[in-house]
Amino acid sequence: MQNIIRNSAVGIVSGVVFVLVILLLESHTQTEEKKNLEEFQLYYKVYSLALPKAISFAGTKVPLSDYDVAERYDKEILTNVYWQSQTLLMLKRANRYLPTIEKILAANGIPEDFKYVALAESGLQNVVSPAGAAGFWQFMDKTGKRYGLEISEEIDERYHLEKATYAACLYFKEAYSQLKDWSLVAASYNMGIEGVKKQIRAQEISNYYDLYLNVETARYLFRIIAIKDICENPMLYGFNIAPTDMYQNVSTVKIRIDLSITSLAKWSIQNNCNYKLVKLLNPWLRKPFISVPLGKIYYIALPKNKIMTSSLAKKVINDTLTFEETKQSELNKVDPITEIFHTVLKGETSKSIAERYQVTEEDINIWNELSSGTSLKPGTKIKVYKSTLENQEQKP
Repeated sequence: MQNIIRNSAVGIVSGVVFVLVILLLESHTQTEEKKNLEEFQLYYKVYSLALPKAISFAGTKVPLSDYDVAERYDKEILTNVYWQSQTLLMLKRANRYLPTIEKILAANGIPEDFKYVALAESGLQNVVSPAGAAGFWQFMDKTGKRYGLEISEEIDERYHLEKATYAACLYFKEAYSQLKDWSLVAASYNMGIEGVKKQIRAQEISNYYDLYLNVETARYLFRIIAIKDICENPMLYGFNIAPTDMYQNVSTVKIRIDLSITSLAKWSIQNNCNYKLVKLLNPWLRKPFISVPLGKIYYIALPKNKIMTSSLAKKVINDTLTFEETKQSELNKVDPITEIFHTVLKGETSKSIAERYQVTEEDINIWNELSSGTSLKPGTKIKVYKSTLENQEQKP
């Protein structure tokens, strides 16, 4: 009987202790939640942004008195201001690339505000859209070729800043000759010249701000103007960037290339550089080699600090060198370079294929984007690049 009473007492005490623990935990949780809520309300603030009293694009005032225009602009300024990381990076890149774009726009009589089209299109990055538009100016393949850009497996000038900007100027000029309004020209960069003209005819209105357009084009110019406002008044929108934090222009020496280079990696190393820097400074080079047709000339940029600390420094004139003045030991300079597809046989490796075609294993790996030591599956097609002369000398 005493054991039963004792056990019951222990059970009651344990139950009371358990309940007390639960109550204490709940009280602690509630206290923490209350504290977190109070701190959140005290420190976390999101502000609406007052619209500017006046803003313009390409010399035309934006009619912010129109409620629809004001609200569309408000949406874009809020979207870009509160996408802080992306906008910060865009501002830093702008310091590097906009001076070049501004110079080309001015030389072609295009309003300076059109530099912000490139920022809106790509954020000044060599990106590719799902539709296949590429480079800072997001040219489609067909459009780029129409405006004089070379686009092939080896060369893609949509990634060439100067040439792509010049092509964009040709487009802007053509669009302005037909639309006679810079705001409509900017809109046409999104929906095409004919698309804008169709809406003008259908609505009998030729003012961008009064046209009823698809959602993307209706937002397009306002995004450009919002980016312009932020770039011109970064501190007003909370972006504080020290001059030393801005991305600086990379000084280069241009190499006049009039003959083919079978290995850009080897050539760059021989000239106090490396393949990574060649690709970063010349993103328009799409292959690890360049074949140059007779009479064609390209200019490859190499970092000036690398060139001026090498034996090439004394040969540099006006930041330019000829290909013949660079080092090219063991490099073939024969036009053109051809692409060979080798079918992998059982037991073959990158090394054995390289030996067969008298190239290096590293070349085979770079050309086919293979990691060192990768096993090759029989039947796989392996690309090999050889000059015409080498092909003639190659044993069957």
